[in-house]
Amino acid sequence: MMEAKYKTRIQKPNLRQVFFLLLCSLISWVVSEQVEYSLPEETEKYSFVGNLAKDLGLDVDLLSKHKLAISSEKQIDPEKICGKLPTCIFKLEVVAHNPLNIFHIKVFILDINDNAPQFKEKDIKLEVSESHLPGARFALGNAEDKDIGINALQDYHLSSTPYFKLEVQESKDGRKYAELILQKPLDREKEHTHHLILTASDGGRPVKTGTLNIEVNVIDINDNPPVFSQATYKTSLKENTPRGTSVLQVKASDSDEGSNAEISYIFWENPENVNQNFILDPIDGTLSLKESIDFEDRGSYMMIIRASDGGGLVADCSVETEVLDENDNAPEVIITSLSSPILEDILPGAVIALIKVNDRDSGLNGKVTCYLRETVPFQVVSSSDNYFKLLIDGPLDREKTPVYNLTITATDQGIPPHSTDKAISVPISDINDNPPAFEKPSYVAYVPENNPSGMSIFQVKAFDPDLDRNAQITYSILNSNVKDLPLSSYVSINSETGTLYAQRSFDYEQLRDFQLQVQAQDEGSPSLNSSVTVKVHVLDQNDNTPQILYPSQTTQGSSFFEMVPRSVCWCL
Repeated sequence: MMEAKYKTRIQKPNLRQVFFLLLCSLISWVVSEQVEYSLPEETEKYSFVGNLAKDLGLDVDLLSKHKLAISSEKQIDPEKICGKLPTCIFKLEVVAHNPLNIFHIKVFILDINDNAPQFKEKDIKLEVSESHLPGARFALGNAEDKDIGINALQDYHLSSTPYFKLEVQESKDGRKYAELILQKPLDREKEHTHHLILTASDGGRPVKTGTLNIEVNVIDINDNPPVFSQATYKTSLKENTPRGTSVLQVKASDSDEGSNAEISYIFWENPENVNQNFILDPIDGTLSLKESIDFEDRGSYMMIIRASDGGGLVADCSVETEVLDENDNAPEVIITSLSSPILEDILPGAVIALIKVNDRDSGLNGKVTCYLRETVPFQVVSSSDNYFKLLIDGPLDREKTPVYNLTITATDQGIPPHSTDKAISVPISDINDNPPAFEKPSYVAYVPENNPSGMSIFQVKAFDPDLDRNAQITYSILNSNVKDLPLSSYVSINSETGTLYAQRSFDYEQLRDFQLQVQAQDEGSPSLNSSVTVKVHVLDQNDNTPQILYPSQTTQGSSFFEMVPRSVCWCL
């Protein structure tokens, strides 16, 4: 598989990645948009889902032969992944590098009717007093169907009986449950037991069903069911409240006497998370925390509490508990698509990285801002929800700062706020923006006359603060003439070291000094250069004998003496 040039993230509700992207490595331009696909449940793994390249309108000529496609990595089961959500959707984000862009993809998982409704028990027994009047209600609970949508539980049906009818109710969380309603008075002396069958059916094609056998035992005189003080109890609770904390107390009363008025409380047909996090006192109806709760795991809890008297009559109430968010999560910072290294001549405003932040809290506790701690030529600006851009905010100079060590701080707006620091290093890539510089503005060299040809007479030195080829220096002598002869006939230079060599033996009496221009040039593209003046002085040596100028040796006549300075030799 080719290495992906995009990065994806599957958002909630999935708990693990079940898709992978086959992505191309060369994309020159895309247009941001949203794409939607659908995928039937139990589709075989590696099944084709969609061609992103085609659906996003990408330039196919710039894509690899693998195109850009989504396929399923595992067989998909929406009941395991999305639970009872009416629609099961995978949300994916694709981040392109060149240019930087984000695409949003939705994959709808289509449920198939592969589960029948099921009751927790196959048989139940009800004890119903003969004193009950028509209209009395008896809760039968509910069946569970792991499917979703139309394939989930839709209705209940009761076997034919002149004494009871069925009424289907729907709780606030959408669950359907059945209630048995008395249609005519019962007479224990005529018939003390009634056998009924409750059938739960879904809406699939074909329809699937589950059954519950109900045995109704008629008992004498307990004609008052418990009555709660409220049909619905509402309360709120801060997350991270210690376990054992009392949440509230439900209260039911029964106007009967004796055991028929003795009430006990239980949880009734509640989700597993209720039993895991709460505990109910069966005697006084006090609801307490069994485990500390977390707003980020669940924002509210809905539960049913049943009150039963000693004669078997029951009443239900609902308890709605809202979990209040606390600022207990620090932001998470993720750096994506970091360009490294960056050229030192990059223009201000250029984007060099994307920053994604995430805070599991809600409201202001989850609202995050980002900034840089250092005073640097970079800037963090908001791009969209939870996304920021790292921009160039000023000129860069690699020779002054070859690497910028940045600290990106993400802070939420809770009280007190939580912060997270993310350190990144941004190396700067060199450009040839510095010409070679000589150590001195000019040089003076001295060479004795009568020197041997090829003698080293001087060395110049230049420095270039750039890197690599941009700092490699070549020395040369600029063309000029000395006494109508090319300068190259007098001196030469080593192009690597800058050492000057005499090309001839100098004669002080013929040439006392001359000057030349040495150029230092780097190997950048384009190359830069500078030059310096070198003045060469020829030093006199005692290489000539005295000559008598007066009297001339050709003069005829007698000899004579003349006073001369000491420095002059006496000659006969």
